[in-house]
Amino acid sequence: MPATLTMPELLARYNRPGPRYTSYPTAVEFHDGVTADAYVERLARANADTDAPLSVYMHLPFCEERCSYCGCFVVITKHRDVTDRYLEYLEREIDLLAAHLPGRRHVSQLHWGGGTPTYYPADRLARLFGRLRQHFTFAPDAEIGVEIDPRVTSPEQLTVLRELGFNRLSMGVQDFAPEVQQAVNRIQSYELTKALVDHARALGFRSINIDLIYGLPYQTREGFGRTLEQVLTLRPERVAVYSFAFVPWMKAHMKHLPEDSLPPADVKMDLLTASQRAFTGAGYVQIGMDHFAVPEDELARALDARTLHRNFMGYTVQSSRDMVALGVSAIGDVQGAFVQNTKKLPEYYESIDAGRFPIERGYALDDDDRLRRHVITELMCNGHLDVADVEERFGLRFADYFARELALLTGPGSPAADGLVEVTGEAIAVTALGRPFVRNVCMAFDRYLAARTGGATPVFSKTV
Repeated sequence: MPATLTMPELLARYNRPGPRYTSYPTAVEFHDGVTADAYVERLARANADTDAPLSVYMHLPFCEERCSYCGCFVVITKHRDVTDRYLEYLEREIDLLAAHLPGRRHVSQLHWGGGTPTYYPADRLARLFGRLRQHFTFAPDAEIGVEIDPRVTSPEQLTVLRELGFNRLSMGVQDFAPEVQQAVNRIQSYELTKALVDHARALGFRSINIDLIYGLPYQTREGFGRTLEQVLTLRPERVAVYSFAFVPWMKAHMKHLPEDSLPPADVKMDLLTASQRAFTGAGYVQIGMDHFAVPEDELARALDARTLHRNFMGYTVQSSRDMVALGVSAIGDVQGAFVQNTKKLPEYYESIDAGRFPIERGYALDDDDRLRRHVITELMCNGHLDVADVEERFGLRFADYFARELALLTGPGSPAADGLVEVTGEAIAVTALGRPFVRNVCMAFDRYLAARTGGATPVFSKTV
């Protein structure tokens, strides 16, 4: 039997900096050796796979104000002429992408992220989507989603988005507690949020996701508990409960948050545990470490079948082998290579004017990367790894190839010894106790991690 540790003891052992594994290798391994020309070569390979659908991500970075918890790439401005120019160039990037994919135009998944996509008026959103429709065909069951900010999203915008074919909404809440909202510069009432949810349901959106964040300044067990109760009255199909990544060394605006206002590790863990109790108690299925879905949702069914996938857009049932990305800072995943656009608007415009993709950096996976990516993805998504399946897919003996990793997982003071994971010759399975620490389990398989930790400046946020 595994040794029984208290939660404070587990936190002391495992709550350390580590990747979120939205990709493997992680973005810190990206380099400028992956160029626009390399991307064109990958697109040519992708174009030959004519029967496979695409996933498409589009980054719309503009916001009127900055939320102080935000770790995304955003541009803060109230000058609409700047944003109009950006959309014009984004449409030209769509044209450029289509020119390199003449035989591959079917889309199974589209997501508009930000920033605030609903920063733009309804007619401008319709024009942008029309440019996509001009070149690409959407599958009848395509996931077409958009992130919205209830504070700036009008009923007219929602109506137009639904008419265009959008069927999924994701909206941030983070926490309804007034003192927390004040601290993170995001004042958003429950009543405003409910009105938008009700309108979206009346329009026929088939799935609504609500984002929460635990670990924000001035959060308490009592205050976050009230937020959970309020969210449950909205009954969203999906909920994401993210750990606040406090990374002031990377995001300068976070330096204004007083560190002593952040809940200590034990309280932060209690907030996550309260979320798990609240949503599973209300009939939701837990997806991965911190997502929840109603039982009839596609994510819940995919988890049950162990067919859940994960990409830069989050958990998904779509298994598109290629994801193309448009807009500043956007990251694509095409034919075994990650490619990221520049984060600088002048460079973005200059590249489009020159008729080339605005690629700044990326990473081309080797055979070992692809193997480890599969292992980490299976654990992050499904909490389970079938050893025989890995051996068949990659032509290896698992116990030999991963001897060091298995020793890390099963030795004294290890995740297996502490009851976080069960390791047998047939499978690796994350336990219920281990779900909050699944990133730590995956870290055993990360060949790059040792070189990225231990420095004077942290690279990753803490795992819990």
